[in-house]
Amino acid sequence: MSALVELARFDRPYQADLARMFLESHSVEAVVFDTNSYIYSEGALVGVRLMVLDEDLAEARKALRSYKP
Repeated sequence: MSALVELARFDRPYQADLARMFLESHSVEAVVFDTNSYIYSEGALVGVRLMVLDEDLAEARKALRSYKP
């Protein structure tokens, strides 16, 4: 059974969405989590998570290395 794993964290939702679209253009499905949690929560920055299936993690990491926002 596949599970979602965190690929990266971003400061803002739009940054994660751009990375998601980049990955999808490389045939890697991705989803963005915590779009409303990126603000400070009790002094700690939570961040916006970019998630992929565990079996796609290696390919997603490789693709993301060439990502230039």
